[in-house]
Amino acid sequence: MEENKFEEVFESKLAKNEMVEPKDWMPENYRKHLIRQISQHAHSEIVGMLPEGNWITRAPSLRAKVVLLAKVQDEGGHGLYLYTAAETLGVSRDELLNNLHTGKAKYSSIFNYPTLTWADIGAVGWLVDGAAIMNQVMLQRTSYGPYARAMVRICKEESFHQRQGFEIMTHLAFGTADQKAMAQDALNRWWYPTMMMFGPPDSESPNSENALKWRIKRETNDQLRQKFVNQTVPQVEYLGLTVPDKNLKWNESKKGYDYSEPDWVEFKNVISGNGPCNKQRLLARNKAHKEGAWVREAAQAFARKRKEVYEAA
Repeated sequence: MEENKFEEVFESKLAKNEMVEPKDWMPENYRKHLIRQISQHAHSEIVGMLPEGNWITRAPSLRAKVVLLAKVQDEGGHGLYLYTAAETLGVSRDELLNNLHTGKAKYSSIFNYPTLTWADIGAVGWLVDGAAIMNQVMLQRTSYGPYARAMVRICKEESFHQRQGFEIMTHLAFGTADQKAMAQDALNRWWYPTMMMFGPPDSESPNSENALKWRIKRETNDQLRQKFVNQTVPQVEYLGLTVPDKNLKWNESKKGYDYSEPDWVEFKNVISGNGPCNKQRLLARNKAHKEGAWVREAAQAFARKRKEVYEAA
C-alpha cells in the first residue's frame, strides 16, 4: 500500500508538470530509463569531440581555430554536466564510462561518420547541432529536475555551435565554385545521418512510449524529424544548395515537407557497432581515458589533502 501511495504522488507530479528530484520516490523503470538516456547523451557529447577535434590544427584561419577549440571545449563541459546529472540517480561515473569504453553503452550514431573536409565541420555544426537543439529544447522541460536544469545551459551553448557551423557553410556556399561544391558534398553526406539522429520511426521505437508517458520527452521521434526538415530546407535554399532528396516537396495539407526516409538498415548497422568509425571512436576514447589516469589520480590526491587540512583545522 505504501508503494502505491508513493506512485500516486509521482504520477501527480507528472500530471502537474512538476519536477521529480533525486530524493523523490520514483519507479525503478523510470530511474533506469533516465540513466540510459542521460548517460547516452553524456557519451555522445564526449565522443562528439573527436570528429571535430582532429580539425583544430587544420582550421583555415586563427579565428576558425579559436572558435572550433571553444566549441570542442563546450562539448566536454556538456558531458560533465550530464554525467553529474546521471550520478544523482545512484550510478557511478566509473560504471558509466566503463559501459562506454567496453561498447556496452551506445552514443549518437552520427559521430560514427568521418569528417573528411572543412565543410564537414560546417555541416556538423549546422545540421548535427541543429538537430541536437531540436531534440534538446524540449528536454529543458523534462520531468527530471537535474536533467532539465543541465539542458538550459547546454541549449544556449549549442545555439552558438549551430551558428558557427552555418557561418562556415555560408562562407563556402558563397565562395568559389570549388568551395560551393565542397559544401554541397558535405550536405549530401550528412543529411541522412542527421535525420537518423532523432531515432527510429515511432512505430519501431522501443522507448518512446514510456518517455512520453513519464514526460521525459515531449515530442516523438517523427515529430522532431519533421520539424527539423521544415526548419532546415529554407536554410539550404538560402545557401543555394540542394537537399539530396528527389522526393522532397512541400505538402500544403500538413504545412510541412514530404521527404524520403533515411536508410534504417544503415542506422541499425551503425548503432550495432559496424559504422565507418565505431571502432576508431572507441579506441580513441579508451586511449584518452588510459592516458588521463594520472590526472584523475592527482585530483583525488589533492582532494584528500585538502580534506585532511580542513579536518585538522
